[in-house]
Amino acid sequence: MPYKILVLLLASLTTLTVAHPGRKDGNGGHHNRKTNEYHCHSEPCFSNEQKANNALQEAKQEKREFSAIYDRDDWPHWIDKDGDCQNERAEALIKVSKVAVKFKRNKGCTVTQGQWVDPYSGQTFTQASKLDIDHIVPLKEAHISGGANWTRNQKRTFANDPINLIVVSAKENRQKGAKDPAQWLPEAVSFHCEYFDLWVTVKAKYGLKMDSKEETFILSSRSKCQ
Repeated sequence: MPYKILVLLLASLTTLTVAHPGRKDGNGGHHNRKTNEYHCHSEPCFSNEQKANNALQEAKQEKREFSAIYDRDDWPHWIDKDGDCQNERAEALIKVSKVAVKFKRNKGCTVTQGQWVDPYSGQTFTQASKLDIDHIVPLKEAHISGGANWTRNQKRTFANDPINLIVVSAKENRQKGAKDPAQWLPEAVSFHCEYFDLWVTVKAKYGLKMDSKEETFILSSRSKCQ
């Protein structure tokens, strides 16, 4: 390749790099202030307008009132309430471990080992890395059920309330996602009745609504519990 052409090509690449400054945002791209355009750098990637349209369509499909766009970052979680370096994840792991837990580098902050029985699957785990702390009523579910207009402090309280936290396998938690009981139930059938009770308790405490399908399913299912 001739030297002059190579120089021009490198200059063009440099210009392109400068024209797209900054890291990716939570939507998978970034906003170019110079051109006022949104650029995607990974898939899936949605602009705020696209996210709003997606949220509106989701609300229509679920036959519920449309709420503001859900953003997980608006719900601060795994905070350290008492300043002892153990956040809510660590506190939950310590509380339900069947044996004394072990910490990363013995600093007493990050739990690494213990013994936990996952109520969703019935399996026993000894490595904390295999576990998630599930929000029984997911943050997105709280958002669309009445929490969209809460203050950031109210959202923080909900996201870190022990009554809504449960130690489960990462696999089960990720399969659940933001689904309600009409859409997903734990693999362990023996835990279903307790799961319904926990769901109803959390929703009642925070005054969160139930859609018709969710309410009908839970009422019908709980009537079979002894």
